[in-house]
Amino acid sequence: MNLSPHFTLRELTRSQTAERHGISNKPSETHIQALRTTCTMILEPIRERFGVPFTPSSGYRTKTLCKLIGSNENSQHTKGQAVDFEVPGIDNLTVVKWIDKNLDFDQLILECYRGGNTGWIHCSYRPDGNRRDIFTYNIHDGYTLFNPDLV
Repeated sequence: MNLSPHFTLRELTRSQTAERHGISNKPSETHIQALRTTCTMILEPIRERFGVPFTPSSGYRTKTLCKLIGSNENSQHTKGQAVDFEVPGIDNLTVVKWIDKNLDFDQLILECYRGGNTGWIHCSYRPDGNRRDIFTYNIHDGYTLFNPDLV
């Protein structure tokens, strides 16, 4: 099932961890609608701007799956409102700066970044209002507020 022109439900729900542990990662209709919105408001504009096909590394996750991978069970991933991704060949910081200047988002996190395509980008969207919070995350410092304009 296509959620948008370039992204499918399978891409936004697949999880090797869930498959290995026999966990269902099936979203409800409410989650599917949220994933459609996330694709439309976040992923499609990025695909259009950079012109590079990419597949999110994580989209929807059940609370059980979030717990299993060490994520918060209240993560926006459990609502279908968040995606983790990188755009091949494009520096993750470049993508974060573009998102900051061009898209509405709830949270934008540059995770485990050490330059280039290291780490990944987490971006979320809430249809009921977005905070536009920007952070970096690494294992040593945790989450830190981040201003891409200062880099």
